[in-house]
Amino acid sequence: MLTLLTAMVGIFVVMRLVAGSARERFFNQLNEASRVVADGIVRRERLQLDTLRRLVFTEGVPEAVARENVAALEQLLGQLVINDRIEVLTIVNRRGIEELTFILNPDGLSYETSRNVDLSGDSLVTNVLRGQQDELGDKYAAIRALQTGAFLFTSAPVRDEAGLIVGAMLMGTRLDTLIGELKAQSLADVLALDPNGKLTTTTLVQPEEGYALLELTSVEASGPSAQLIKERTLYGRPFQLLYTPLTVRSQRVGVLAVALPSDYFVSTEITSRDTFALIFTAGTTLMIVIGLALARHIARPILRLRKVSQAVAGGDLNQRTGIQQRDEIGDLAGAFDVMTDRLRERTEEARRLYEVTVQRNLELAESNARLQSAQQQLVQSEKLAAVGQLTAGIVHDVKNPLAVIKGLAEILQEEDNLNAFTREQLGLIRDNASRANNIVSDLLKFARQSTPELALRDLRETVEASLRLTEYLARRGRVTTRVELPETPVLATYDAQQIEQVLINLIQNAIQAMPGGGELALRVTPGEGEAVLTVSDTGTGIAPENLRRIFDPFFTTKPEGEGTGLGLSVSYGIIARHHGEITVDSALGRGTTFTIRLPVAPPEA
Repeated sequence: MLTLLTAMVGIFVVMRLVAGSARERFFNQLNEASRVVADGIVRRERLQLDTLRRLVFTEGVPEAVARENVAALEQLLGQLVINDRIEVLTIVNRRGIEELTFILNPDGLSYETSRNVDLSGDSLVTNVLRGQQDELGDKYAAIRALQTGAFLFTSAPVRDEAGLIVGAMLMGTRLDTLIGELKAQSLADVLALDPNGKLTTTTLVQPEEGYALLELTSVEASGPSAQLIKERTLYGRPFQLLYTPLTVRSQRVGVLAVALPSDYFVSTEITSRDTFALIFTAGTTLMIVIGLALARHIARPILRLRKVSQAVAGGDLNQRTGIQQRDEIGDLAGAFDVMTDRLRERTEEARRLYEVTVQRNLELAESNARLQSAQQQLVQSEKLAAVGQLTAGIVHDVKNPLAVIKGLAEILQEEDNLNAFTREQLGLIRDNASRANNIVSDLLKFARQSTPELALRDLRETVEASLRLTEYLARRGRVTTRVELPETPVLATYDAQQIEQVLINLIQNAIQAMPGGGELALRVTPGEGEAVLTVSDTGTGIAPENLRRIFDPFFTTKPEGEGTGLGLSVSYGIIARHHGEITVDSALGRGTTFTIRLPVAPPEA
């Protein structure tokens, strides 16, 4: 009897493991569905933000908003709204009054427009018009309910050429449309709730008890908990609902929930219990019928079965009983072998699903990294273009008066009857006019951004030419230069004069970052379809908070009077026009490394 009980306990343990595996897979699926839904909303908000940024910077839009020219706005934005299938687009003036709204009708075939609604009390509008910024910038997101349903809105300021806010633009996506797409992606029903826990929209059909069964209390909706799981009976079936905060642009705008029927793993637990009861009853009956006369004959296979069950419970799913008897013990052993096979198959399937999940997470991380890099490059290009347009218009008007000032100062210095003080002051005027003229020349060089004369060249020759031009600076700064050049040519398509300008600028910056001397290293390596050039120093390094602004026009960490902040901006523009890439990696106290990548083949026209 003790042997039989031991075998039954082993079988029970295996059955519980099967049921536990089903429960674990179910909750993994629930969490994965929640993650897919959350990522889908973040992707949609980013898409809205990209589209909104393109509309805000559309030529003529800021002027039309500032002048409240509705007809011009319809002409400039109407076709763009239709082409991009934008569901809601609202433009407001600086007072928060709606100038024009495009709303896609529910039939999806036509648009309606509205005007003159007072939106000055909406935080999406007021935050933007006041120029408020959070850690992510001056854009805001929130869920708003309109007559045609709930929408996920993103708002952004509209600025004139002087950078002043003249209005705001809001773009929205219908939540019904969005969660319908997310249901197909996550394979689960989706619910969206407002910050107070009230249901906004869902893909679930309304249950007999009403939608209130799916809502949360205000305390639950606003609580600090990252996740909340609730069990509900819907349509006569048990469901598990996973609630998580809905966060967009670091702003908590509501609650998301995913729902899956949970009767699968419940039925698995019941089946395991029934199987155990059946095996136990059969074993007990068998022992009573056969009696003590067959104890030895029965004990041997049972001991074998117990040993195998313990091995399986310990994780060795390759065990087999090897029992071939044509009796109840043989049937039990055969059933146990079948159960072990199925358990092994399910374990392997779970492992495969886990590996697929890990791979998809890695792919998603890579996609996010590429998207962030592209977004940063777009923002930097917009900054360079805006500053270039601004400086181009003023450089020529400033340069001529400076030349007159410098010339008059030099003429006056030649007078014989000047006292020492006057002569010294005229020298200051001449020197400062020369310095201002140099700054204006840098501005003019930055504003022109000439088109490079591309040709296939050996990058090693350009590096050596740049080092010859800066050899005196390095020697005067007590800087040791280390150059790593391959023996074979490293070819790339570029303008030699412009790339030489970039290298000289980087080398000068590196020498200035090592006031007590140090080591400057240049390395050229061929890549797949590109040439890679790195410039490294052992200087003071760049603070982390300054790294993201290092290529901004007029940004400099040098003392006042020692730099214009245009060198790296010009370099960034040159590399961008070569269809290349320039990146920086720095640590305070350890130095800085700039990496330049230039394509081998010329860009397609």
